[in-house]
Amino acid sequence: VARGINLGFELIDNSAAYGSSQLVRMAILKSNRRREELFLTTRVSNTVQREHRVRDEFFSTLKAFDTNYVDLLQFHWPVTDIYVETWKEIIKLQQEGYVKTIGVANCNIHHLETLYNETGVMPSLNQFECHPLFTQKELVDYCNEHGIQIEAYTPIARADTRMTRLPLMKRMAEKYKKTIVQIVIRWHIQNGRIPIVGARHKKNQMADLDVFDFNLTDDELKAIDAININSRLRYDPDNCDFSIL
Repeated sequence: VARGINLGFELIDNSAAYGSSQLVRMAILKSNRRREELFLTTRVSNTVQREHRVRDEFFSTLKAFDTNYVDLLQFHWPVTDIYVETWKEIIKLQQEGYVKTIGVANCNIHHLETLYNETGVMPSLNQFECHPLFTQKELVDYCNEHGIQIEAYTPIARADTRMTRLPLMKRMAEKYKKTIVQIVIRWHIQNGRIPIVGARHKKNQMADLDVFDFNLTDDELKAIDAININSRLRYDPDNCDFSIL
């Protein structure tokens, strides 16, 4: 993580559920970047939502980060019958000055509408699974229409061969002298989404950042959109057991 920060990554995507908050602090200290130069994110875990301990967990995370604010606070999943209460706590933390931006993760349209109807506050950001095999067009369109920034996780579809073996993707990679992964990252960026990428090795971290010297054409963007086969690779927030997440 420290190497990635030094190479140029600025957004750190963390969740209390990962148990990695202290490691994030260590990585920031080891890097050559100041806290103010980074966009620090954390999410409320499902366990804490069920136990109604959102504030306790949040301030423990702040202590582990050794900071007095985060740039973005989300809940990790819309835990049934609890997520509205969690959202209200997140709103309070922003009002108190501990959080700059508030958002959610894994929310479908009906979750977003419920949050707004119950509180009058629409999330500024929604992080959800989105990639060429699962474009989630209806949800993407809804977020765009309502000014909700999209963060895409599993953004490269875990390099699924159903995507990487396509002649279309190989042709684009050859044309721009990039990898298929870089083509997909660029597709997200040109569509206004923030792709949440992660790489352990320096070579891959550098490749993930090397996507700002070319532009896909409108036809190429549409061609990648058309790859969609509605193949979800992670959990469905409307049909999953939140107790194991």
